[in-house]
Amino acid sequence: MPSLLALCRVDKLLPDPGSVGVTAIDKRPVLEPLPVKPYGVYGDVQADRKNHGGLFQAVYAYAQEDADWWAAELGREIPPGLFGENLRTEGLEVSSAEIGERWRIGADLVLEVTSPRTPCATFQRRMGEPQWVKRFAQAGRVGAYLRVVQKGAIAAGDQIEVVHRPGHGVTVSGFFAAEGRGEASDLARVLAAHLDALHPDIAELADLAAR
Repeated sequence: MPSLLALCRVDKLLPDPGSVGVTAIDKRPVLEPLPVKPYGVYGDVQADRKNHGGLFQAVYAYAQEDADWWAAELGREIPPGLFGENLRTEGLEVSSAEIGERWRIGADLVLEVTSPRTPCATFQRRMGEPQWVKRFAQAGRVGAYLRVVQKGAIAAGDQIEVVHRPGHGVTVSGFFAAEGRGEASDLARVLAAHLDALHPDIAELADLAAR
């Protein structure tokens, strides 16, 4: 059964030459259980709240299987939290999850997949790899943002159960690829027809497609 390999939150804010001046991308695993509420993991923060965080990007998940792929590709370790993720999962196809899919982690927490992660310049600086944003995007192993449907406390080692899959077929990686080609509006309209809650950016695309 899929499981939570590591639960991560910000270790400390780091200086960053971007517009905000600092970044909270430095996530590190914690051993104790932590509550997860509508705005994310207890004690976690986002420095650039215009582009990160909020109800529809409360939690970021990345699969160990994708991290292993990158480790082989880059010839370096990809420890939990390096990509700025809160959840490092095992046995769960995060980038292939359907938008609107729901996961139960531990006894109470229920999360819903809302959107792909879009790599940014801060991520590029964090990794220090040539053309990292382009390479990360082209690989399609982008991980998923999630919103909190039901709050609860979780810890590393908790099981993850997919409790709902909407069945529309629009996956995280598929939507991300369509965005890169400028073809995401039609997929956004499909999502709007199936889901009650949409990431604001997807809702805007759906609205444009409907005009």
